[in-house]
Amino acid sequence: MTLVLNTATTVLPVDDKERARRFYEETLGLPHRGVADDGSELFGSGDGPMLQLMPVTDGKHSEHTALSFEVRDIERTVDEMESRGVRFQDYDRPDLKTGEHHICTTDSEKCAWFMDTENNILCVHETLGMQQAEYQL
Repeated sequence: MTLVLNTATTVLPVDDKERARRFYEETLGLPHRGVADDGSELFGSGDGPMLQLMPVTDGKHSEHTALSFEVRDIERTVDEMESRGVRFQDYDRPDLKTGEHHICTTDSEKCAWFMDTENNILCVHETLGMQQAEYQL
């Protein structure tokens, strides 16, 4: 058996699926693929990875990054996303500091975090110094 991540589905909990759908479709520009039998909103293109927004009633969400999008130019991406109403998080902790454009730079990547309308923590990141790794379980 071989599992591959390029066909995996990320499932995020949402309190208000219509509000979340508008955010992912209109603000982030992700292609909407339809609604699953359980009422979850589905996003993705082609045969690649999918995003499933699953309605929940308990209001529980992860306290860590739930999904990260790799981008080629993080500064431009952050500027474009801010112009569409996305608010990025700033951090000033010993283990995590953001600087200009809300970006944290490490030896291997640049990252900027934001929250969706449902309080899920999302990220955009740019890999530095090497091409994207191809992962396979």
